[in-house]
Amino acid sequence: MLRRLQPTDAEAYFALRRAALLDAPLAFGAAPEDDVASSPEAVRGLLARGDDNAVFGALDGAELVGAVGIFREHHRKAAHKARIWGMYVVPAQRGRGLAQALLAAAIQHARDLGGIAWVHLSVTSAAPAARHVYQQAGFRLWGTETDALRCNGESADEHHLALRL
Repeated sequence: MLRRLQPTDAEAYFALRRAALLDAPLAFGAAPEDDVASSPEAVRGLLARGDDNAVFGALDGAELVGAVGIFREHHRKAAHKARIWGMYVVPAQRGRGLAQALLAAAIQHARDLGGIAWVHLSVTSAAPAARHVYQQAGFRLWGTETDALRCNGESADEHHLALRL
């Protein structure tokens, strides 16, 4: 089941997000120590924001097994763009179409906001399967930052992709 996460989901999302950052450190720009979702309280605030910010979750029964966030750019001159962030599906649930479903929910949310012409996202070279999901959904590469992230002596490039709605 897919649904928009609510403040009552804070503990579950906090645990999933932390697991994501530890499982795939080069797939995310944040580390557990500096993540926006660094505590259940911070997550509660994140999930309580208005419609311009949303996090969608995939549940297997009552267990949160995947999530993706989307937000509208807050600067007036960039408000025609939305950004997808934090896509993650637990390893045991991969290959079942959850990433595609989460991505579709985020894109539909951007459409429902109105006035969104572009959806942007970034994906690192450490996550080729994620990049494939994004490109299958119609996202196109517009730039690459070489050596964008470093962790544990490894480096990853960051690929920037966009989808015109």
